[in-house]
Amino acid sequence: MVSKNLIAYNNPKSPITEAYRMLRTNLYYCHTDKRIQTIVVTSPDKGEGKTTTGGNLALTIAKDGHKVLILDCDLRKPRVHKYFKVDNEQGITNMLVDGLPFENIRKIFQGDSNIHIVTSGPLPPNPAELLGSQKMLQFLKKLKEEYDYILIDAPPVGQVTDAAVIGPEADGVILTLASAQSNIHAAKRAKELLDNVGAKIIGTVLTKVDKSNTGYKYYSYYNYYGEEA
Repeated sequence: MVSKNLIAYNNPKSPITEAYRMLRTNLYYCHTDKRIQTIVVTSPDKGEGKTTTGGNLALTIAKDGHKVLILDCDLRKPRVHKYFKVDNEQGITNMLVDGLPFENIRKIFQGDSNIHIVTSGPLPPNPAELLGSQKMLQFLKKLKEEYDYILIDAPPVGQVTDAAVIGPEADGVILTLASAQSNIHAAKRAKELLDNVGAKIIGTVLTKVDKSNTGYKYYSYYNYYGEEA
């Protein structure tokens, strides 16, 4: 059973899933001179919906017939494997540190064969250095030859530097903000951090919207460093 936060899988007819389809459509048409293929999803702070946004966006893109890879580059508090219920014994750190072949760390999502997943693997002592390594850059370049879209789940950019390290290597960054939760100063700081390194913010996603104001409720979940769903 996948995470309840993967609404696009659990309830494909819900208004929330439709909102993700609209996000997908916007992604298709947001570029003018360069195709958006690799996307980092991050947030200013913990618990603002980056993994939920990335997971649901991946599901809707895959449903449209595209081959999608979800790459869990949150090497501090990874959650992708829990959302999609795949094992995390071996992941990207095993490839970057031990040289494990890509075929050994790639998982195919049972609910949609168009979705492949690379989990974090064991947590390393030096996440930012691994994500900024030449081996990582070469890995991303190779993935672009095989997948239509690559969604990269990165830690909150306002808390650690990892998202700012990998952000410039992607075609775009989606910044998630939580309604009635995100701090405006933290959001501005997150944008500033990404701008400073040349990362291209292609959009923001507002999560946790109260249905009493909009007609639907996004979702509710836990703190980034709290208990797992």
